[in-house]
Amino acid sequence: QVQLVESGGGLVQPGGSLRLSCAASDSINLYAMAWYRQAPGKQRELVAAISSAGSEYYADSVKGRFTISRDNAKNTVYLQMNSLTPGDTAVYYCNAARGKYNYWGQGTQVTVSS
Repeated sequence: QVQLVESGGGLVQPGGSLRLSCAASDSINLYAMAWYRQAPGKQRELVAAISSAGSEYYADSVKGRFTISRDNAKNTVYLQMNSLTPGDTAVYYCNAARGKYNYWGQGTQVTVSS
């Protein structure tokens, strides 16, 4: 069982930046890591992912604004979010996946508002 703890969310003005962190309780070297988000009344959606080999994927809505990275030595994944808009407001969840294993964090709220 891998426990994931997100941090770094908060309230930010449009155009601002936030950096989310996801700390894992165990090694993530072999896991694909991802960030999802869920806005009120909407389904959870994939925002960005990074494979164990370092390949990155981004949803079209965040390409060029968000960057996912991982530090396996620290068992931590990051999501750097720039040029935030109100449309980015959501609870952001960290996910770790490997084969039949799939773990979620508790989420961190990101609110973009003036």
